[in-house]
Amino acid sequence: MISKSYLQSLQIRLLDVVLSLCGIIFLSTIFIFIYIIIYFENKSPLFFQERLGKNKKNFILIKFRTMKIDTNNCATHLVNPSKITNFGRLLRKTKLDEIPQLWNVLKGDMTMVGPRPCLISQKELIIARDNYGLYKTKPGITGLAQIKKIDMSDPYKLAKTELKMMKNFNIFYYFYYIFLTFIGSGSGDRVKTNII
Repeated sequence: MISKSYLQSLQIRLLDVVLSLCGIIFLSTIFIFIYIIIYFENKSPLFFQERLGKNKKNFILIKFRTMKIDTNNCATHLVNPSKITNFGRLLRKTKLDEIPQLWNVLKGDMTMVGPRPCLISQKELIIARDNYGLYKTKPGITGLAQIKKIDMSDPYKLAKTELKMMKNFNIFYYFYYIFLTFIGSGSGDRVKTNII
């Protein structure tokens, strides 16, 4: 007999495939437009970064580049704000920099809703998530922490919020968090203005 949790995971995977594929198709024109603009501004439109996924398996996250090429490979909240390009600020504000992650979702590295994948160097966050068993699930593009504007600069608060999300997670919340993200609620990691 198929368990309820297994059936839900199959449903969410199907939704991930359908939504990511539709997103890639319908946003392809915007993707090309953004790619060209970043190319002329920064010469390197896409950003590839190693992140930690389900069962602590590493994968390559794809995003539009919003920072200068010489920016250090570290968590966003540790980046100097001057490293963000002019067009990058717009992309981050509108969350359009996340579009390429639809490919990660389609591949199965990520899901639409889940804990945001962290860098392999973010040891404090990794430990906090590990303690809560959060690596049993795939990382996502958005979730409760993003809606509440909690970023990776506060790893324990972030992990607790993600645990709360996953304990109550179902198809309703899957669409609910996507909807809130779509209408502009929340954000990802924010660059701290006091970093010099």
